[in-house]
Amino acid sequence: MQRLNVKDILTATGGTLVCGMEDFEISEIVTDSRKAGANMLFVPIVGDNNDGHDFIGSAFENGAETVVTHRDIPAMAGKNIIRVRDTRIAFGDIARYYKEKYNLPTVAITGSVGKTTTKDMISAVLAMKYNTLKTQGNFNNDIGLPITIFRLEKKHEAAVLEIGMSHMGEIRYLASIAKPDVAVITNIGMSHIENLGSQENIYYSKLQICDFMNKDGLLVVNGDDKYLTRHFDRCKVVTCGIENKNCDLVAENIKNLGIDGTKFTVKVDGENHEVYVKIPGVHNVYNALIAIAVGRHYNIPMKDIIDGIREFLLTSMRMEIRDFGGVTVINDCYNASPDSMRAALSVLHDMKAKRKIAVLGDVLEMGTFAEKALYEVGLSIEDTDMLITVGDNSRFIARGASFAGIKNTKSFKTNKEAIDLLKEYLKQGDAVLVKASRGMRFEQIVDALKK
Repeated sequence: MQRLNVKDILTATGGTLVCGMEDFEISEIVTDSRKAGANMLFVPIVGDNNDGHDFIGSAFENGAETVVTHRDIPAMAGKNIIRVRDTRIAFGDIARYYKEKYNLPTVAITGSVGKTTTKDMISAVLAMKYNTLKTQGNFNNDIGLPITIFRLEKKHEAAVLEIGMSHMGEIRYLASIAKPDVAVITNIGMSHIENLGSQENIYYSKLQICDFMNKDGLLVVNGDDKYLTRHFDRCKVVTCGIENKNCDLVAENIKNLGIDGTKFTVKVDGENHEVYVKIPGVHNVYNALIAIAVGRHYNIPMKDIIDGIREFLLTSMRMEIRDFGGVTVINDCYNASPDSMRAALSVLHDMKAKRKIAVLGDVLEMGTFAEKALYEVGLSIEDTDMLITVGDNSRFIARGASFAGIKNTKSFKTNKEAIDLLKEYLKQGDAVLVKASRGMRFEQIVDALKK
């Protein structure tokens, strides 16, 4: 990151300097005291299990000279102590201040499903023209977004930022930090519906990503989503679709290549272009269309856009397909929702294998909506030789699958039980889908299959 000084931190946060020097330079900002060092600012975050203030002493011992705090700390010689109202809010305030130093193309992406894959595709497209910074992993909340923004350096010419949410108002807050000139909403699903209460509320929350764009900003949406076909008047809108032929960009002649991906054609400026997406799943056509729309907004030639989509790198644990001793494993355990489970199951369905096994875990933050939504996921399962569920609400998937005619279903409480069964059951030529919400730690199952 570019250097800041203590005065910058005071300006950004509206804090009070308890002791220290305003011209003291800061080369990095950290929230982990173990990573603190010379010329670093330590921001102690209060979390569910730990209060970072308890580690201020450790940060100083490790070499940090500067800290923000909302606890009373006595003045210390040789240290810069800044008193703020709330350190978590201060962290965002500093990120907002830092981002304003960069007048560069900024794309912010939200949606119930497909955010990370779309982010990866858009980043690959923009990288054909710009030195592009993108969100790493799932750093898309009020801590992760500032961490990403602090990675901005003078060399960067564009930024692609993923924005997530779990509560009402969260996207608006994050958008106030990112201040995008292009916003993307991939779809309106049921992720975090326990906290939001309805898909209608999810829609209005997602739309807040546009709250800090000016009239020249662009909103790119999935035009096949019933919530995203509504009239927008706050900025220019580009719609992308497959079923809705009135969309601005429409995928035609879709060829499902199974494990090898998907091909389709799209008409741009009166010319048809063939696009290849190397990851399986027809649902990824939407992500590619959105990447095309963003690329065209920044005047990137279609040839470069197509090359970027073809070569993009997918974030780890997103539809990774690996061969472990003759068993094909679809590792899609980065996260889960009812919609993304259906999409992943469709990939398993399209694969060529002697037997097909789905290992599905709980979808978290569904609340009372879980039973109906996950039962319907189960009803959609077909051409599967065994369904294994792990957890509590995933049992609704098994119940729906049994009603749909899937005879071989097993439900367990722990990952270990599922692993033990897979060790006995799997044979060469099988294909296994592994998918659940991140909190289920299904990478344990993938690691066991690898071994």
